[in-house]
Amino acid sequence: MKTKFELSLIDAKQIAKAAAEEALRQDWRVVIAIVDDAGLLVYLERLDGAQPASSDIAQHKAKAAALFKRPTKALEEVVANGRVALLSLPHMTPVEGGLPLIYKGQVVGAIGISGVQSAQDAQIAAAGAAVLEKMS
Repeated sequence: MKTKFELSLIDAKQIAKAAAEEALRQDWRVVIAIVDDAGLLVYLERLDGAQPASSDIAQHKAKAAALFKRPTKALEEVVANGRVALLSLPHMTPVEGGLPLIYKGQVVGAIGISGVQSAQDAQIAAAGAAVLEKMS
């Protein structure tokens, strides 16, 4: 049997807090979704003024990053380079703003951000993901 690390609710809230601080510092109104390694929602935070659609989009970005174990930007690039067949895969969300959360080399979940430009979503996600880097 293997032993694996698991994302706790406390971890998810710390990650979301760091992401929210970055978003608010930039005056960006976003939704922050944190999922476990199976892509299931652990924590969702919708900042005041974030568009309603971003709640679903952030969750989809996080789920894709967790299940494919890579940033959604990488998925976006593959599709942009012509591999459109990937769009038929389940849980495929090829839009920048989702990052896997990695702890001691293991994907323990993912963060998805939606509400501003995709590169800005990714900037906020990186601020959240950095929390786990400090814990390693």
